[in-house]
Amino acid sequence: FDILKGDPSQHQYKLFFQINKVTEEKATTVFKRYEYAKEFLRSLIRRGSSRINFVIDTKTKDGYVFRIKILTLSHRELNTSRKRALRLEAKKQIERIVPQMTIDEFVQAACYGKINSDIMAATKKIIRVRHVGLEKVRLLRTSEEEVALLQA
Repeated sequence: FDILKGDPSQHQYKLFFQINKVTEEKATTVFKRYEYAKEFLRSLIRRGSSRINFVIDTKTKDGYVFRIKILTLSHRELNTSRKRALRLEAKKQIERIVPQMTIDEFVQAACYGKINSDIMAATKKIIRVRHVGLEKVRLLRTSEEEVALLQA
């Protein structure tokens, strides 16, 4: 289901939410994870190109901890030093961008591709890549304030 246009034929992203509380006809939800659909992932991968994966745990401004799995695909095979440079650049960008965002801003940036484009622009200096994306974003820990509210 495409988030921007509401088109069900564009189903390359999966969003998962957990129902937090139900009051009358409304339910409040918590973002749990975002990931690429398996079919979409399979269509991206080509022979003769490199797939560079990178996993990082990061914390938002309001205390939510996420595990982000970044996927980078190149036009051709890359050597280890270039792969390492791409991973370092992606790590630098994530550590620069995410701690300044709230959970709402982060979820929007992850789903709409803002983080992807920032990483892509930074990695262009090293080598031209075919695709940069957040393959999977998973909520590891909620903020301490929300945990205190749930326990009360």
